[in-house]
Amino acid sequence: MSAHGKSGHSGGAGDDPFDEGGTSILRQPMAVWATAGASVVAFMGIGLVDPILPSIAKGLHASNSQVSLLFTSYFLITAVAMLVTGFVSSRIGGRKTLLAGLALVVVFAALSGTSSSVGELVGFRAGWGLGNALFVSTSLAVIVGAAAGGSAAAILLYESALGLGMACGPLLGAVLGDMKWRYPFFGTAVLMAIGFIAITVFLKEQPRPARKTSLLDPIKALGHGGLASAAVSAFFYNYAFFTVLAFTPFVLNMSPYKSGGVFFAWGVLLAVFSVLVAPRLQERFGSLKVLGGSLVLLAADLLVLGYGGHTTAVVCTILSGAFIGLNNTVFTELALGVSDAPRPVASAGYNFVRWFAAAAAPFLAPKIEEWTDIHIPFVVAALAALAGAGIVAVRRRALTLRATELEPRHATEDGVSAFAN
Repeated sequence: MSAHGKSGHSGGAGDDPFDEGGTSILRQPMAVWATAGASVVAFMGIGLVDPILPSIAKGLHASNSQVSLLFTSYFLITAVAMLVTGFVSSRIGGRKTLLAGLALVVVFAALSGTSSSVGELVGFRAGWGLGNALFVSTSLAVIVGAAAGGSAAAILLYESALGLGMACGPLLGAVLGDMKWRYPFFGTAVLMAIGFIAITVFLKEQPRPARKTSLLDPIKALGHGGLASAAVSAFFYNYAFFTVLAFTPFVLNMSPYKSGGVFFAWGVLLAVFSVLVAPRLQERFGSLKVLGGSLVLLAADLLVLGYGGHTTAVVCTILSGAFIGLNNTVFTELALGVSDAPRPVASAGYNFVRWFAAAAAPFLAPKIEEWTDIHIPFVVAALAALAGAGIVAVRRRALTLRATELEPRHATEDGVSAFAN
């Protein structure tokens, strides 16, 4: 999720986004602000439905497992789209790819609000996922290319947009969803339409990559042992992550406003620990120790969440944002630095694997509850987090081979973010 390198800085004073009196990050062309603003809304769409999942289930007379398919269809399409986004953007250019993604989100978000059945809503969310994949996989490259003041300021601006979107998505869902569960979808469509107009007006076409990306390049990149290890470990981690995001709202069973407040606090912790805390911990302890420790702590947090009372569940849900933020940061850097593959290609292969877990967890967690009881989905998620930590420990040599030798750098300077992609 983070764009930070091993230590979070490139080392020189010129790379500090807050140089020149701490204002360089604000001195950006309108094209950058337009793309960053649309990025906020794009990431809001991920957590938008969290506070209103129970309301959707009630409004469409659907079970928890059926409503959870809103995440499954979204992320299943996102996973497959990882093989397509680089192929498309390297041929039609970043601006056209952004606009295509935004147009799809506007259409399918609006259609989601008109759904008369859970099946329709799940299908429309799939189309939304394709549009979001096209947009977020390209937006950072566009921001870096158009930004003033160096890539450090651009990446920090993008990460700030990402964190703001993840935190505010549940709030938007709560405010609009408290009136009617359909309104958050219409609200997102309107905001993304504004983003489409802003990018059309302010963003000029950027140079295309010298080499076109093929559909099979990300799959070939996974032949590298270190990248494959990072991807498989992240697969298990993502299962735990999206158990929290997609299943916990049913467990908390709160009003949209209260649930939105919980996930807003969760998103704030996620953003703070990803952007600010993780680079400092990595510099002090090393990436793999931070990752392994954070995965183990996430597993413990999930067990307490599953077996604790309501207040404990709320606290553990919020606290999980800290561990998720740390994990997203380190996994990003491992995926983009452990192999010799070009960063966009490595990121696409890595995310192709891990997003399948994001699609599986929202569906399986409520099913496991139906088959057993409400505690076991969190036990399974905790075991998944421990499996991720185990892979990091067993494959430490493969993951360390390049990760500890690379000079500190921003992991997404080539225009990819592991979370975004």
